[in-house]
Amino acid sequence: MRVGIIGLGSMGTILLESFLDSGVIKEKDITVINRTKEKALKAKEAYPAIHVADTIAEAVKRSDYFFVCVKPLQFACVIDEIAPVCTQKQLCISITSPISVELLESKVDCKVARIIPTILNRALAGSTLISYGKRCTTEDQKQVHAFMSHFSEPLEIEENITRVSSDIVSCGPAFFSYLLQQFIDGAVRQTEISKEDATTLATNMIIGMGRLLEQGHYTLPTLQERVCVPGGITGEGIKVLEQEVGHMFDHLFQQTHAKYYHEQKKILEAFTNQATNK
Repeated sequence: MRVGIIGLGSMGTILLESFLDSGVIKEKDITVINRTKEKALKAKEAYPAIHVADTIAEAVKRSDYFFVCVKPLQFACVIDEIAPVCTQKQLCISITSPISVELLESKVDCKVARIIPTILNRALAGSTLISYGKRCTTEDQKQVHAFMSHFSEPLEIEENITRVSSDIVSCGPAFFSYLLQQFIDGAVRQTEISKEDATTLATNMIIGMGRLLEQGHYTLPTLQERVCVPGGITGEGIKVLEQEVGHMFDHLFQQTHAKYYHEQKKILEAFTNQATNK
């Protein structure tokens, strides 16, 4: 299978590294292109056998699957370059959550899917969210699922839960790393522990907690029940969390959804302007 990656930002680079680290794709079968060619050439220094394309059209022509990993507001211009050269046998895969598969399918003649990766894929872990266009056959879906399974746990989702699923899978590591850092900083401020020791203990704690859940020893509720002995110290800490967390996560999802719909509106305007200017 030949794979193209259009855009080597954070997620495009993570996909490239995940493809190669998992062994699902060989270097010689990957073509990359980036708006600034220096970044693509830097990737080639790390992976000498990959091909650096000079144009988006070239990257598409050299690929069976090509991943569009550009910023939302660049999307319309990139699709404008893809549309004339893609074929019905190819599969265009967007990683941009505000771009629905229906919208993308209306702009190109090839098959269409959307995946939402996560930084966890770099460790060959975490979920990948997938949505398929109507042109994708059952066999296409099986192939994509098998392909993504090499470095993630694929989950097919419907359009109406795209944003919240992305918040959990893709944004979640940033949200919870922020909370963990606040946990560490609070320990340092209130006690004599060093930041280095607190960071080591907290990091090992979160890794171990993940393993307990992964291995099925506990669920989130049973883990809390097991640690929180009635009348004990942990219970006093839980009381503080109950009082102070409140509706914090409700507000978080409200904010991310508001941003999501704002981006969708700007993307639709970009596509409309692109069509008007032709």
